[in-house]
Amino acid sequence: MPDLVEILNAPGPVAKLRLNRPEKKNAVTLEMLEALVAACARLADQPGLRAVVLSGAGGDFSAGMDTAVLMGFAGNLDAVKAEMLAGDGDANRFQAPAKALHDLPVPVIAAIEGVCFGAGMQLALAADFRIAAPGAQLSIMEAKWGLIPDMGISLSLPKLMPADRAKALIMTARVMTGDDALAEGLVTRLADAPHAAAIGFAETLAGQSPDAVRAAKTLVDALWANRTAEGLRLEAELQAALMGAPNQVETVMARIQGRAPDYG
Repeated sequence: MPDLVEILNAPGPVAKLRLNRPEKKNAVTLEMLEALVAACARLADQPGLRAVVLSGAGGDFSAGMDTAVLMGFAGNLDAVKAEMLAGDGDANRFQAPAKALHDLPVPVIAAIEGVCFGAGMQLALAADFRIAAPGAQLSIMEAKWGLIPDMGISLSLPKLMPADRAKALIMTARVMTGDDALAEGLVTRLADAPHAAAIGFAETLAGQSPDAVRAAKTLVDALWANRTAEGLRLEAELQAALMGAPNQVETVMARIQGRAPDYG
């Protein structure tokens, strides 16, 4: 069985980290989340590493959380909520991959093509830079399921855009093109071949003083820091309150049945 997350070109100054479920547009499973955390831990300890390029196999970044996983949650809500709320300020199982990417000591560049939705979008936002194809589709899509983004969004979004625009994107689940996302400040730049552009940028960074690059990342992250622990906890608490509530169930059923929701 192929690895759900692949590390390519390692050891080497530029590592390629690739989500690998192309037949499902790299839809995220719990096993993939765990594999991504493990891959980041391996990269964090790799001598000589200068930059990481994060991408998806098969022409898509990620379609978001696999719907089979979401449906599985419905039959085990109490256990899922307990897992979400476990710990005190630490990232939970669902937030850990974004935090692992965010905490890598070297720059992470996400190469975005195809779809980049929901959980996939939150992984891309955890990178230091995002290079997208103009025609890529990006969305913070959780509202379509009656939910909020809760997989590490607090680590990234406050640094990238004003609160009013963030609320609009989260509340509407608007699907953006790469051009739209650039205008919103969610991607760093556009490229017709985003993976090649990301590799080129990573190689440029790899040619700089590694100490200075790491220090620059640490400095900027500290200057733009928000209350990380409080934000991660709030994500989990708000999401746990939404899951399984009548309006959230109605949202899911309406989506499955192809009708307008009735919130009473």
